[in-house]
Amino acid sequence: MTTLSALTNPASYHLLSYGTLLGSTLFQSFIGGIIAFRVLPRPQFSVLQQHTFPTYFTLQSIIPVVLAFTYPRGRGGPAALYRGGENKLVVSLFATMFITAVANRAWLGPATTRCMRERKHQETRDGKKSYDAGPHSTEMERLNKKFSALHGASSLLNLFTFIAIVWYGFVLGARL
Repeated sequence: MTTLSALTNPASYHLLSYGTLLGSTLFQSFIGGIIAFRVLPRPQFSVLQQHTFPTYFTLQSIIPVVLAFTYPRGRGGPAALYRGGENKLVVSLFATMFITAVANRAWLGPATTRCMRERKHQETRDGKKSYDAGPHSTEMERLNKKFSALHGASSLLNLFTFIAIVWYGFVLGARL
């Protein structure tokens, strides 16, 4: 295959998209986010995450669609992805990646950010940070529980996304 034909081959874009999705998810989830949490003061970490997550979850939402459209189909044409038992796994992995990322982008991410803002306002009313040692006001306790539940659900969905991405990597690797 020549370089020029590789530029027009959807499989090239499939591989680059997969690498981008795996790399960005791995880095944000297990490297960059953890380092930022450890080295930044909590208010700055919060601002960083509020600005990073919408882009991150948008990327995670779009790339599975790109993967579906650029899936290396061989002789089967575009419909080959949706035929056959082997491809049911691929479709389910793409769907898992897409649904979990969209849920984080459209619902859990914004809800978590709103809860963080509510906690910030409550900190002003209480004169105490949400993460300071207790006791806390009843409202702050409620907001802390709500934040923990939202953050935990978002993290769990992100983990499901990551697992689907890695699993697809093994499926893709078996085709090479």
